Amino acid sequence: MSVIAVIDYDMGNLHSVCKGLEKAGATPQVTDSATVIKNADAVVLPGVGSFDPAMQHLRSRNLVEPIQDVIASGIPFLGICLGLQILFESSEEGQEPGLGIFPGTVRRFKSEPGLTIPHMGWNQLTLTQPNLALWHDIGSEPWVYFVHSYYVDPVNPDLTAATIQHGSQIVTAAIAQNNVMAVQFHPEKSSTAGLKILDNFVELVQNQTHPKLINQVSA
Repeated sequence: MSVIAVIDYDMGNLHSVCKGLEKAGATPQVTDSATVIKNADAVVLPGVGSFDPAMQHLRSRNLVEPIQDVIASGIPFLGICLGLQILFESSEEGQEPGLGIFPGTVRRFKSEPGLTIPHMGWNQLTLTQPNLALWHDIGSEPWVYFVHSYYVDPVNPDLTAATIQHGSQIVTAAIAQNNVMAVQFHPEKSSTAGLKILDNFVELVQNQTHPKLINQVSA
């Protein structure tokens, strides 16, 4: 079975993510070891909480460079919730620089009449990269579970793999480029569609060839 490093930096409960990966046939290994992360078959970066504490915890554990290196190496990488946001350069939520994997900013939902912030509950994805391997067999407009007040705003719009609408605002809900995929929602809490997404990630890890090929579903 594939060993997937689940990065532990004190920013959320990792149990449900690990259960989903185990159900999909992987061996998750919760770790803050740079060596374990480097040697894993894939890496998952989950997270719940705020941008600045997340980056502070990663820096205190000397994990920033190992994460950047493992992404550059081309192995499959999945960010979840806060683990999506910290892939970017900065956030309106705080002052700390992010990992800087992608250019862009994390922004807060704009207030408008009747809009609930945080955005909490089920919402429907619009898939903007419909052939992404992560989306295989989840349906064209799946419902998934969100809890967030901030969303990523990539400089490159082609990075966006799915969007949602909250109030009048249409925002990025997932990104994908080469070996890196990340989602704002919680697949481990998103019932059948979410567990299928984790299953798809494990399958592409087990069948990975060249990192630039994992973004597409085989015909």
